[in-house]
Amino acid sequence: MIKRKIIIFCCFALLSGCSLLRLSYNHGPQLTWWWIDSYAGFNNEQTSLVKHAIEQWFDWHRDSQLLHYADWLSAVREQADGVITSTQVCQWSDELQKLMAPSIDHAVHLSTPVVLSLNKAQWHQIERRFAKNNDELRNDFLQANLTDRHKASIKRTVKRIKNLYGDITETQRQLINTSVTTSPFNPELWLAERQRRQQITLQIFNQLVEDLIPVEQASIVLRNTVEHTIRSDDPDYRAYQLRMTEFTCDFIARMHNSTNQTQRRHMHEKLTNWEKDLRALFEERRRIDAAETR
Repeated sequence: MIKRKIIIFCCFALLSGCSLLRLSYNHGPQLTWWWIDSYAGFNNEQTSLVKHAIEQWFDWHRDSQLLHYADWLSAVREQADGVITSTQVCQWSDELQKLMAPSIDHAVHLSTPVVLSLNKAQWHQIERRFAKNNDELRNDFLQANLTDRHKASIKRTVKRIKNLYGDITETQRQLINTSVTTSPFNPELWLAERQRRQQITLQIFNQLVEDLIPVEQASIVLRNTVEHTIRSDDPDYRAYQLRMTEFTCDFIARMHNSTNQTQRRHMHEKLTNWEKDLRALFEERRRIDAAETR
């Protein structure tokens, strides 16, 4: 879970301006450190290990991954200038997952020694943080009043759509309302699966340390843990994930195809700015490397 959050934060946070994306990425190592430390509460020896691993990951990621993301955004932007299908949307999602896979894998590799250094007090702290996050999700997604829950879901969806397309029409609001009403999204099921994976993660952390598992073998176990967090190993929940994916792809396609020229121009400019940011971040690194070799 921690590794996937790092990747998502670093690469695809929906920020309002290009300078904010570059600023956030350049401060990524420090922000990531604060976020991870809030879970585990590292001691002095671990702090050095974790910060070094984070710096290594960001250096590697900037050098080897950003241009792939930029190229992908460019391709999506060109295809999204016209009418799209749900199949295209799902294809983009699959492509994005494949693009992110090396970053997740490298994060697992670098973080394995950190996981093996955790003690029982830190496991308990992580467990408490999991519980706190779950309480926050209940407040956001599991309102006791179903009308309030419905309104909150619509508000979240409208915010995401407006971030990409700008202002939306009343007809599009109705499309969002219908989508939320008919969505197979089940927050109770989602939270239950989340809690199940959290408990499995804690059990695995405990087993790795107590059984003195070698680093190489531990990395394999952690990779499987991350994979099952993304694609559930529970057959029933995996079937639910597939239903949600199909529904979401269809909604995104219908929402996009309902947009007017102004909205698509807003989307085009947004994707262009993200692409430019990613290329600029890569070039910044090249300039630094060139200056250091002089």
